Amino acid sequence: MKPETILRIKDLVVSFTIEGRRVVAVDHAGFELCRGETLGVVGESGCGKSVTALSVMGLLPIPAGTIESGSIEFMGEDLLKLPKEGMQAIRGKRISMIFQEPMTALNPVHRVGKQIREVYQLHFPSLSNGQMIREAAGMLAKVGIADPEKVLNTYPHQLSGGMRQRVMIAMALAAKPEILIADEPTTALDVTVQAQILDLIKSLQKEMSMAVVLITHDLGVIAENCDHAVVMYGGQVAETAPVRELFSNPCHPYTKGLLSSIPGLSGTPKSVLPTIRGMVPSLEDMPQGCRFSTRCPVAFEPCNLASPQKRKQKSGHFAACYDLEER
Repeated sequence: MKPETILRIKDLVVSFTIEGRRVVAVDHAGFELCRGETLGVVGESGCGKSVTALSVMGLLPIPAGTIESGSIEFMGEDLLKLPKEGMQAIRGKRISMIFQEPMTALNPVHRVGKQIREVYQLHFPSLSNGQMIREAAGMLAKVGIADPEKVLNTYPHQLSGGMRQRVMIAMALAAKPEILIADEPTTALDVTVQAQILDLIKSLQKEMSMAVVLITHDLGVIAENCDHAVVMYGGQVAETAPVRELFSNPCHPYTKGLLSSIPGLSGTPKSVLPTIRGMVPSLEDMPQGCRFSTRCPVAFEPCNLASPQKRKQKSGHFAACYDLEER
C-alpha cells in the first residue's frame, strides 16, 4: 500500500522581475512527497531547487518573486490560497526548513537561546519562559550538542560551522514538524561533519516520523539518504524515480550525464571523466523548448519547439524527453 501523500506540487511556475524583465526560474515543476519518506531534489546551481523550497514556505522575496500559477497542496490544502495568518500557522510548525548558510540564517546579534525560544513564542505562546528555555536546551541536546546550556548563551559567531548547522536543525525541529525541507544542509562543512549532519537528520526523521525534502547537488548524498529523487534542470523537472531505479535505469539525457560524470572504482586510473558539454544557460536566455536541448547529445527538431511532457517509464518513474518517444 502506497504511503499517504502529504505534499503535492503541481505545475508550479515562479518568475522574478529583474531590471524590468520577467525571468522564469521554475517552469511547470511538480512532484509528490509521501509521509515518512525522504525525497531528494538534485541538480546544478540555479536549476530552481531552492526557489521551489522557498515557494513551499511562502518565503519568496517580495515584490521581485511571483508564483504565477500552479498549486502546492499540503494535506490536501493549497498553501497558495491560504491567507497570511494561515501560512504563518503552518510555516515553522508543520513545515520547517533548514537554510543553506547557517551563518547568514542565524541572527548574529542575538544569542542562540533567544533565537530558538522565538519558535516556542510564536507557536506555543502558552509556555512559560522557563519551559521555553528547557525545551530549547532539550532540542540542542537532541541534535548532539554536549553542553546545551552553555550554547544557549553564545552568539552564532562563537560556534563552528557544524555547531551552527546543529542549532539550525534544532530550531527547525523544535515544533516537531511533519515535513522538514533541508536546503543543502552540508554546504561549506568538511566531509566528516557532513556525514554527521546527514546521519543526525536521518535519525531524527525516524524518531519524529516526519518526511524530509533533501535539496542537494551531490548524487552521492541522494544515493545514501533518499527513497525517491527529483532531477531538475533549468527550472524544469527532468526525471523522477525511486532512487535505486534512477541509478540503475536513468532515462533523461541530463540524468545520464550526471551519473556518468561520477568517478568509479572500476574506471581507468587518471582517465578523463565524461562531462556534459556546454554551460547552463542563464535564466534570461533559456531555450524556447526543452531547456536542456542546447547541451543534449540526442536533441532533435521537436526539442527546440516545446517543452516535453513527463512520460511514464515504469511505476513511479517519469522522464520528460522527446527521445523516449517514437520519432
